[in-house]
Amino acid sequence: MPAAKYEAIYERLRQSIEAREYQRMLPSEHQLTALYGCSRNTIRRAIARLAEEGYVQSVHGKGVLILRRFAAEKQLLISGVESMEEAAARNHFSLRTKVIYFTELTADAQLAALTGFPEGSALYHLRRVRYLDGEAMIIDHNYFLRDVVRDLTPEIAETSVYAYVEDVLGESIVTTQRRYTVEPRTELDSKYLDLGERNCLAVVTSWTYNANGTLFEYTQSRHRPDRFVFYGLVQRKHKP
Repeated sequence: MPAAKYEAIYERLRQSIEAREYQRMLPSEHQLTALYGCSRNTIRRAIARLAEEGYVQSVHGKGVLILRRFAAEKQLLISGVESMEEAAARNHFSLRTKVIYFTELTADAQLAALTGFPEGSALYHLRRVRYLDGEAMIIDHNYFLRDVVRDLTPEIAETSVYAYVEDVLGESIVTTQRRYTVEPRTELDSKYLDLGERNCLAVVTSWTYNANGTLFEYTQSRHRPDRFVFYGLVQRKHKP
């Protein structure tokens, strides 16, 4: 079954969960296969993706339990390894990106210590302002490894770097490590973001690796705090 089929079912089920169309449990596999005209394997793939993102949990002998719902107010939910374009679409925001700084440089000892790139690495350094529904809510400070993100331009950076890396360069994006902090606003934050009287930001620092285990991106993403939410899914390991 084409991936587009199960992804469409996943999206419809996710929307139904958030709209509270289902109360405690999803319909049975039999009911869902009849509803969507597909195989059980397709339904299982869609449910597995919902489970990965913490929406549901399969309970043996009972069915698929709904775990979480969201408030009506729009917030940017951070989940999985995804581009800002993908995150905005998933959270139903319109997105516009503006590159305010773009240069090429070589990592010195101080930058290597900050980012994790080896000293002497050739990098792209850019800053991008993210407008969600017309409001300047995020500023990204990005460093990309030039050997992996080849021939990057400001024009590409205003669309989707991840789409360029995967679809044009043929690279696989596999793993992201993240650190979440709350930090005071800076002069740059105040200049470019619609912060009002807010004096701090939610900051997501990330290190992203390709299929070869090469660190190719270091990003500090600074978010207006009133529209930022992080949900984590953690499962307890049981003793054998």
